[in-house]
Amino acid sequence: MTLHLAVALDGAGWHPAAWRSLDSPETIFSARHWAELVAEAERGLLDFVTIEDAFGLQSTLADATDERTDQVRGRFDAVLLAARLAPLTSRIGLVPTATTTHTEPFHVAIGIATLDHISGGRAGWRPQISARAAEARLVGRREFPPLDRVLNRPGGVDLSDDPHVRDLFAEAADVVEVARRLWDSWEDDAEIRDVATGRFIDRDKLHYIDFAGRFFSVKGPSITPRSPQGQPVVTALAHARLPYEFAAGGADVVYVTPRSAEQARAVVEEVRGLSGELKIFADLLVFLGEGAAGRKARLDELDGAELVSDAAIFTGTPGELAEVLLEWRRAGIQGFRLRPGAVPYDLERITRELTAELRGRGAFRHEYEASTLRGLLGLPRPVSRYAEAP
Repeated sequence: MTLHLAVALDGAGWHPAAWRSLDSPETIFSARHWAELVAEAERGLLDFVTIEDAFGLQSTLADATDERTDQVRGRFDAVLLAARLAPLTSRIGLVPTATTTHTEPFHVAIGIATLDHISGGRAGWRPQISARAAEARLVGRREFPPLDRVLNRPGGVDLSDDPHVRDLFAEAADVVEVARRLWDSWEDDAEIRDVATGRFIDRDKLHYIDFAGRFFSVKGPSITPRSPQGQPVVTALAHARLPYEFAAGGADVVYVTPRSAEQARAVVEEVRGLSGELKIFADLLVFLGEGAAGRKARLDELDGAELVSDAAIFTGTPGELAEVLLEWRRAGIQGFRLRPGAVPYDLERITRELTAELRGRGAFRHEYEASTLRGLLGLPRPVSRYAEAP
């Protein structure tokens, strides 16, 4: 049985000092850097890559810009970057992050649908709330209370008791619902394109979605025709009950952050109590190879602190990691989103060595089995909710 395997890409890697191990650090903000990373992931036959994004600059502070100049600051727009990478790849899924808090759901929906068209059915989306007051000030349309807890701590941070955060998750659920309705607002055969009759479109197969909710109202239809997958894959990162509920309500894939096989089993049980269909992936931040511990220690020294993460940090050989993944799979985890500590090195250990280890155990593919991301993940292609039943 094939283990689903994805990688999360973020600049030079997930260690804040990883950029100092690059041969050419100036390439981080170049299309070539990203194209090489995604091409490597596709050579490794991975299911998909995710691309990080946020409104504010990276910071070590909970809700403010820090004064550090020795860490990477700044990112590309993830959806635009994924669209740039789509024509350079052919089989791997592309899952950008787009926040739900300060963006219009109509714009997000057509952006992800456009990515699905450009990629030929390989698009996904990771909706993410933006809870920080500092980020709200960047946009200037809303005022938020200060967030007083750093989010990238072991196991994540449970903000379920914060009414502000609960509202943001409620809003995010509406954004996902609107996006899904807009993706359905064109039926599959709405485009006629008949030159002889002069009919390009069947207007009866475009539908108003007429969504009216607490946070916004959207009439529709979308301006983008129904995409190859019908519904691009929606994914969500979750550390606690509230985001588990959000994922169960609107996502196809959830990324969870257990620290052990025992915790993984407990998380799977909790998520399964909310949804029997959600694909459950576990996140791990990885440093791979015989000298992995030494590399991480050197990066920690350069950064001036030991690395902490919301996800478990693994340091060891690809063979040892393969054993961990298979153990967690027995606990109910269906796939993994690995965060390379430093690229390209740790990414290459994933694509060239970890996949070979898993393949030797009969747990990973020898070739891509499907041309769409939904197909790779074993998700059916949904019918438009607005189409009349035959």
